[in-house]
Amino acid sequence: MGTKKPINILLVDDRPEGLVALESILRDPDYNLIKVGSGREALGQVLAHDFAVILMDVQMPDMDGFETTALIKKRERSKNVPIIFLTANSEADDHILMGYSVGAVDFVLKPLDPKILRSKVAVFVDLFKKNLLLQEQAEFLRDVERRERLRTLHELETEGRRRYQNLADAIPQIVFRTDSSGSVDYFNQFWVRYSGMA
Repeated sequence: MGTKKPINILLVDDRPEGLVALESILRDPDYNLIKVGSGREALGQVLAHDFAVILMDVQMPDMDGFETTALIKKRERSKNVPIIFLTANSEADDHILMGYSVGAVDFVLKPLDPKILRSKVAVFVDLFKKNLLLQEQAEFLRDVERRERLRTLHELETEGRRRYQNLADAIPQIVFRTDSSGSVDYFNQFWVRYSGMA
C-alpha cells in the first residue's frame, strides 16, 4: 500500500521567472511540479489532476489568485486542496483576510525563503500521502468486508440447500425439478427409488 508515484504540486504564477524560482526551490524526485501562467490554466489543471498543494501567486492579470481559488474551492473534488498564496505585498491586511476568506491556508511572502517554502509544502505533501494511504486502507477493508459477506452468503446458501435437501428427502413423496430443457436438475431420494436414476 502507499503511493510510489510523484505527488502533484501546482505552481501558478504569471511571471516565468516566478515559476523558475518555485521550481528550483521545490525540485524533488517525489514531486511532480506542474507549472502554469494563469488562473485559467490552473483551473484546467485542477480538472485534470489531483494536487497535494497549490502555490498561487495573488496578483495575476485576467483572473487573480483570489478568483481562481474561489472557483477551485467550489468544485467538490478540489475544495479541500490546500492553497498557499504567494505575495510581495506584506502590508495589506485586507489582502490576507481576503485570501483566507476564499480558502487559502497560508501566505508566503516574496522574496521566497526556500527553507520555509519547502517545509510548508512538505507538510501538505505528507498529509496528502497519509490521506491516500487511509483511502487505500479503507478500500482494502471494504473489499475484505465484501468478500466476507459473499462467503457468509455462500455458506448460508449452502446450508439452506442442505436443509431443503434433508426436508425433501424426509417426506414420502417424489420431489424433483427440471430446467427449461426438461432435464432433471434437482430430486429427492424417493425420486431416485421411483425412477432408478441418480
